[in-house]
Amino acid sequence: MNDWIFYQIYPWSFCDSNGDGIGDLQGIRSKIPYLKELGVTAVWLSPCFQSPMVDNGYDISDYREIDGRVGTREELETLINELHQNGIKIILDFVANHTSDKHVWFENAKKSKDNPYRDYYVWRKTPPNDWQSVFGGSAWEYDEQTQEYYLHSYAVEQPDLNWENEAVRKEMKAIVAFWLDKGVDGFRCDVLDMISKDVEKGINQNGPKLHEYIRELFDFDKEFFTVGECWSASAENVEKFCGKGRKELTTVFCFSYILMENGRFASKKPTLKRACEELAEWQMTTQNVGVTPTLFFENHDLARSVSRFGDEKHRFACATLLGGLVLLHQGIPFLYQGEEIGLTNNLLTDIAQVNDVESVRYYEENIPHTAKETLLRNINANGRDNARYMLPWTGEKVKSWQAEYHRREVINVEKDKASENSVFAFYKELIALRKREKALHSGSYRLKELNENGYVFERLYENEKITVVASFEKQAYFALPPNAEVLLDNYKNLRKNQTPYRLLVLKG
Repeated sequence: MNDWIFYQIYPWSFCDSNGDGIGDLQGIRSKIPYLKELGVTAVWLSPCFQSPMVDNGYDISDYREIDGRVGTREELETLINELHQNGIKIILDFVANHTSDKHVWFENAKKSKDNPYRDYYVWRKTPPNDWQSVFGGSAWEYDEQTQEYYLHSYAVEQPDLNWENEAVRKEMKAIVAFWLDKGVDGFRCDVLDMISKDVEKGINQNGPKLHEYIRELFDFDKEFFTVGECWSASAENVEKFCGKGRKELTTVFCFSYILMENGRFASKKPTLKRACEELAEWQMTTQNVGVTPTLFFENHDLARSVSRFGDEKHRFACATLLGGLVLLHQGIPFLYQGEEIGLTNNLLTDIAQVNDVESVRYYEENIPHTAKETLLRNINANGRDNARYMLPWTGEKVKSWQAEYHRREVINVEKDKASENSVFAFYKELIALRKREKALHSGSYRLKELNENGYVFERLYENEKITVVASFEKQAYFALPPNAEVLLDNYKNLRKNQTPYRLLVLKG
């Protein structure tokens, strides 16, 4: 797994090949040379399946068919083959906890209480608890036709599957088999730790049969990669999810170092010091139990890391420092589209521009008692639309299903690659360095120093040592290894009196 370097593609917003304002599979195919140039070795493709797009593709109405706005199943199969021909693996997003309410299973389940598909979902005569949807409001929705409530942990249009039903487990395993047969190299598993619940006991995550279900789901003769979005994964239980011999997951995402302390839309900004404290702890925890961790600062659910953790005025330095933290630690790096050119948050000026169901619900629930300006400021700082606007390949205005990126003329792929201080070029160097140095792709981790000014850690392999020095907002003074060779310095072309967000990589 040391050679896995992921690049997450959100297909609806990556590259539009036909000018209709929606990214598509043909657009992704056209950018395979770009991915090769960057140096990534694997792609995580967010859902491109048939969907009403209530939750931007994570409400799936058919797991085997591609949404016509994005392409066809044949085009996806071609994309899989062409990525493989270029030495790039591909994993698909597997949404296991819920379907769209437009899925044929749920449409049948609503017809009557004795319909064969009724037990594919979670129904109760009255709400057995006060669970709240992640997107706001009760997680129980009343169905007039059958006069019962169904569970939806997310949007009303995303009913939860009942994994207690063996038929559901067989259906989902068959979907995994279907795509494995098409040549995919694995799956990123959406909110996987929610598939086991105990409704009566109030357990809606990491339930009593979770690990049994995971083993059953991925019990195949062939090996493939799996990464779980498991919000309950922690130092205490990570070995149960992906320990050697468990036959469950390859790895899991750790969210402790990227989360907001007081919820998604809290006004308090996370600090790099706090993020690195959590990251360092996770590095040591996983190393001690022999588990390979994941590394990331961005994905389709997160605001842009330069805006969240740093300062847009120092965009190049901040973006390259964050890139170093992802690519130089021990584990499997996951980059998100646009991260490699240092994209920042968008600026939306009206709720009509907001697409994300979570952000809209937050606005609607709070507008009676909170100023519009405050709500929009919090959405702009933390909302998921920041990750889902169209990737700006050039500075030209384009048709787009999302509000366009307000800085597209200043920050775009074409302009960044031509810049003396190119974030893309520095990411290429980071990736090449990771591949070249055994200490970076296979070495152990050791924390050296961490304080309010910066963070120093080492990667060790046999008699080789690489030291990574990350300065935060202020100049950091650390005792550096004497006579060390400078492998990378993100201040190479910057004025040396600019002290924030400096990254130094030293050998020896």
